[in-house]
Amino acid sequence: MAIAAVFFYIFSAVAIAAAVMVITARNPVHSVLFLILTFFNAAGLFVLLGAEFLAMILVMVYVGAVAVLFLFVVMLLDINFTELRQGMLNYLPVGVSIGLILLVELAMVLTAWTLSPTALSNVAVPMDASAVTNTEAIGLILYTRYVYFFQAAGMVLLVAMVGSIVLTLRHKPGVKRQNIADQVARNPATAVEIRTVKPGQGL
Repeated sequence: MAIAAVFFYIFSAVAIAAAVMVITARNPVHSVLFLILTFFNAAGLFVLLGAEFLAMILVMVYVGAVAVLFLFVVMLLDINFTELRQGMLNYLPVGVSIGLILLVELAMVLTAWTLSPTALSNVAVPMDASAVTNTEAIGLILYTRYVYFFQAAGMVLLVAMVGSIVLTLRHKPGVKRQNIADQVARNPATAVEIRTVKPGQGL
């Protein structure tokens, strides 16, 4: 039990430190690497809680796909972060007001939070391992009791993905792109040009 507590504090401390570095690092590539470190330590915490399935899903899906995708997108996109930070002071009052609202909400949650009498017993014996497996228990809870919250979270992630694509999409001048309307509107008079080429001369 003492060894589990030591590992819990190690994983928790490293995860919190890496999460702070995600939002404070100036280089976005370093932020993604710290995010990967946070995911690994969160997976270690899940293993200590007995949720091996969640730990493996966190490593395979988030670290192996999502975080690596973030890293490649940040490295491949030619984003001028200096230009993006030029208008930050204009949105500072809005950001400060939203931050204050979140702090008030967190204070209200912490002051109104109470410990259930059965919480300690549930932590000691979270589920009957012989009745259902870890994966089946997660599925029963996620797709029955919290199915609407699960769908709402999916919609929020979809809107965030579309919004991030719209915000980072930059059309570079001088790059030729396909225009379907111009192609459809072409006629033989504009599409074909007949020239007489003399022998030994080029166009």
